[in-house]
Amino acid sequence: MGQQEKVATSLAGAVSEEISASLTAVDAELARRYPGDPGTRQPVHTVYVPGDVFEPGTLRSWGDQALAALDEHAPDAASFAAVLGIPEELAGPVHDRVRAKLEREPVEDLRIDFEDGYGPRPDAEEDEAAARAARLVAEAYANGTAAPYMGIRMKCMEAGVRDRGIRTTDVFLSGLMAAGGLPEGLVLTLPKVTYPEQVTAFVQLLEAFEKAHGLDAGRIGFEIQIETSQSILAADGTAAVARMIDAARGRATGLHYGTFDYSACVGVSAAYQASDHPAADHAKAVMQVAAAGTGLRVSDGSTNVLPVGSADRVHEAWRLHYGLTRRALARAYYQGWDMHPAHLPTRYAAVYAFYREGLEQAAARLAAYVAKAGGDVMDEPATAKALSGYLLRGIDCGALDTAEVAGLTGLTRTDLEAFASPRRGDLTVTAP
Repeated sequence: MGQQEKVATSLAGAVSEEISASLTAVDAELARRYPGDPGTRQPVHTVYVPGDVFEPGTLRSWGDQALAALDEHAPDAASFAAVLGIPEELAGPVHDRVRAKLEREPVEDLRIDFEDGYGPRPDAEEDEAAARAARLVAEAYANGTAAPYMGIRMKCMEAGVRDRGIRTTDVFLSGLMAAGGLPEGLVLTLPKVTYPEQVTAFVQLLEAFEKAHGLDAGRIGFEIQIETSQSILAADGTAAVARMIDAARGRATGLHYGTFDYSACVGVSAAYQASDHPAADHAKAVMQVAAAGTGLRVSDGSTNVLPVGSADRVHEAWRLHYGLTRRALARAYYQGWDMHPAHLPTRYAAVYAFYREGLEQAAARLAAYVAKAGGDVMDEPATAKALSGYLLRGIDCGALDTAEVAGLTGLTRTDLEAFASPRRGDLTVTAP
């Protein structure tokens, strides 16, 4: 073993204690503001359905329409892969998994829309629609037909529609409580946020509702929709979105980019409004940095080019949607919006190809990290966290199977979760 080294120090133990004491407030602030990823499932998309259109069979109808589009315009794996440029070795697995997903769980996240997709209505009509939405959501969770995540987008906190937005939120949440309580998958989306004070006001609303029903403080979370330039850059030059996260007091779960409202806000012509426009990239980059470490997830927006009409038009729209989705995934935007049932085949095709093409490399790198085997890439703990997060997201959406990941990595799901959200101290890895 060689000669044992003599260890010498120069500082008294009190120095370390004094330094630690001076950083106590910073330690607490870091823990509060940057708790890290919550480790829960993130849906790959959000589907918006107007409040007066949502029906008990809406989710199944979206799946059936998506399957019909697939059968009509790309009836087999080879034709689907040819349209989208999917490599031959992935064509079969991707096509089969897309079909299975559309049959089993076509929508991962549904938002019943009472904002732009619904518009201004007489108060009695919107009251009725909001109460109906609550009843149908409660029934869906009770009978097992719900999407993993469901909720509403209410009108925003601007003066002209504020009272209506507050009332719709109250009617919907009250209806859920009357039907048995708030479901675990409940999601609320607050749109067109411009000032942090609007977020504070929504928090006040939720606090009042929780108090009225004896719910635990913080039970109800919400997403912040970024649709205005002022939400990215405030009048004083600061990043307003970071202040909005703070104003949510731990309730915010996501930042969702609104492609068309934001594009119009900064003056992008209608023909060029898209999620890959430089203005969109800038906004989402600011959102991404502001959300990093906070536990909030960032969602990309949508395309308004619908896959309808002739086969050529459908294929063209599919290629566009597939390309935009793949682009977003590479930029770590793991969620987006889908506007039409025929967008679902390409949403899942892009997501599944993304995870399946990287499966073997990610699994090998993570296994080598665990074994300290090295290989041709020397990974660090942060990379192991990213690799395990990649594999978990693939499993959650159906792109990967738990068994095949375990076979390649030697790790259980519990192990993967521990790497993705490591706690302080040593990490214990178990055999699958």
